[in-house]
Amino acid sequence: MKHIRNFSIIAHIDHGKTTLSDRLLEITNAISKRDMQEQVLDSMDLERERGITIKSHFVRLKHTTPQGDEYILNLIDTPGHIDFNYEVSRSLAACEGSLLVIDSTQGVEAQTVANTYLALENDLVLIPILNKIDLPNHELEKSLQEMETVIGISRDEALPVSAKTGLGVDKIIPAIIERIPPPVGDPNKPLKALVFDSWFDSYRGVIILVRIIDGKLKKGDKIKFLSNSAEHEVIELGVHTPKPLPLQQLSAGEVGYIIGSIKNISEVKIGDTITHNKETRVTPLPGFKEPPPMVFSGFYPGEGTSHEELREAIEKLTLNDSSLTFEPETSPALGIGFRCGFLGLLHKEIIQERLEREYNLAIVTTAPSVRYRITNTTGETFEIESPAQLPSPQYIKMIEEPFIEAIILTPEAFLGNILKLLQNRRGIHKKMDYISAQMIYLTYDLPLAEVLYDFFNKLKSLSQGYASFDYEFKDFRESPLIKMDILINQQPVDALALIVHKDKAYTIGSQLTSKMKALIPRQLFEVVIQAAISKRVIAKTVVKALRKNVLAKCYGGDITRKMKLLEKQKKGKKRMKRVGKVDIPQEAFLAALELDG
Repeated sequence: MKHIRNFSIIAHIDHGKTTLSDRLLEITNAISKRDMQEQVLDSMDLERERGITIKSHFVRLKHTTPQGDEYILNLIDTPGHIDFNYEVSRSLAACEGSLLVIDSTQGVEAQTVANTYLALENDLVLIPILNKIDLPNHELEKSLQEMETVIGISRDEALPVSAKTGLGVDKIIPAIIERIPPPVGDPNKPLKALVFDSWFDSYRGVIILVRIIDGKLKKGDKIKFLSNSAEHEVIELGVHTPKPLPLQQLSAGEVGYIIGSIKNISEVKIGDTITHNKETRVTPLPGFKEPPPMVFSGFYPGEGTSHEELREAIEKLTLNDSSLTFEPETSPALGIGFRCGFLGLLHKEIIQERLEREYNLAIVTTAPSVRYRITNTTGETFEIESPAQLPSPQYIKMIEEPFIEAIILTPEAFLGNILKLLQNRRGIHKKMDYISAQMIYLTYDLPLAEVLYDFFNKLKSLSQGYASFDYEFKDFRESPLIKMDILINQQPVDALALIVHKDKAYTIGSQLTSKMKALIPRQLFEVVIQAAISKRVIAKTVVKALRKNVLAKCYGGDITRKMKLLEKQKKGKKRMKRVGKVDIPQEAFLAALELDG
């Protein structure tokens, strides 16, 4: 065990984490020059295009020191985005150390700080890597200064490298061997293993990535999951090098994969503990929880897509992603669809893009919402995921909404605009620190619902792309919230309903009706768009009717002839309004996302 090192790579998005793992694969000859491609561990097209890691990956590297000692290095590559925070924490729990990658052209950013705290919670040894030193605009000195001030790591520990060119990368592996401690564990104790990731393979069933804490796991062993007592036989186990390499057994301190003909991924929960099926002395490992969906949105079949096709595609995706939840939902405006739950906005975007690209579907989505906690007048507490589920106001005693703790790092020049944005979004100021002469570290409590609506884009545009943002869920808090209905020709469209703060209702209602006026095409009859709260209209706009010039053939003659024709047209328009159907385009359902709130 003293020749094993388990480590992960953590970083803010786009700081070069995956490129660095490519170089480590090259140095240890884990992959031949012929098979080498950029972003080896990112297997999805989406991951390559966006330059983000969506799924955790693990690879076993072998390294022989100049003294002839052979070491096994288990690299666990983690997702970089806040939506997958829980998965990152479980991957870190499987390691003893971590490479903290900082982009020397950008310095320390919000996710760098959040990931550092996550690593320190798991008692990991951190090795700071200052990447991209080959670029002419790198600011190595400033990045080192920020690293010392914000994270509290000495500049002497940092390794300046360029993952792209390979400069300085050869110093990383000796540093891993020297600084990261070997795993602790007893191979003679009862089996205890941590599940840190899983996915579904259509030929082999669920593939589970595990870190063996104590004991040994052999091929053919019968195992059980402690969270749900499900039992399975291990058909195959092994390691990724990065190709799968089957082995006969895995021992304490090792990381590997196991396959046990498990057909349903929902049986395998990330963070769960595995032991032998007859074992009763093993206690679950700490930190296990089921990450709840934070963002909800309705997915409906678009033009040329059937309800059945959409259901099959979502079911197939849940095989690979157990954090995606869905249930059937019916909307008078959009027909039959599904209410889907996601870990965050990026997770929603990824699922939507995968449905559209991998399954060739046209989808209409509704504006995302969060989960609210309602206490009714009889004292019952329950949670709702869409405005349509909200009871009438006379039955509501209290509405609570989820709050997050946001970390924002911004250059001082943009501070005024960012503070104004946070104030508009009902932010509660916690603290503000200068981490260098120019950089400011802000901590705010924000309602999650306010972050959904174009917050990230606004933050980036106000700071010219320099500010960075990270958050974690904090708690539910009582707020004066009300339901706002959008009516099209006196008919409420449930897919357009919103839950809004009392003080902002009038502003949002006016903005939303004006925006929809621009998006709904003109019909042969007048379309009235209204925003209403408890049947009281607070904003109204009208899309004027397209009119045929019925007086074109009347040149001269008595005025009564013209009046007769206009009256006839008026009656026809009235009848058309009664039977006419307003086609609401997809953009209208997402109009709420682009408000200036």
